[in-house]
Amino acid sequence: MELFDELTALGVNVDDGVNRLGGNEALYKKLLGTFVKTVKGYDIKPDFDSENYDDITEKAHAIKGIAGNLSITPVYEGYTQIVSLLRSKEPERAKDVLKKILPVQVEIMGCIEKHSG
Repeated sequence: MELFDELTALGVNVDDGVNRLGGNEALYKKLLGTFVKTVKGYDIKPDFDSENYDDITEKAHAIKGIAGNLSITPVYEGYTQIVSLLRSKEPERAKDVLKKILPVQVEIMGCIEKHSG
């Protein structure tokens, strides 16, 4: 199965993401690699410190942004919730959402990595 087909099966709105880039599929693929690097660089774990989560909020917001720009819908929606919950001072609920979204995120990243290179 091709990259775009696999991503679509995982809930990514590939058509929308490519359209945002003027139909440039090569650029979209390149930016998918940037998404993987960003997520790995920000590596958010669900056991973050509930007392000081400003850093986690910033990282989650960055992941939300790149996922939204590329229409990686499941990740975008999950991190939208996480950011909202953290800003509402509900870190425990944010942790629960993070635990649910991480397996999906890992699967999407694995798909991207499998097809790159």
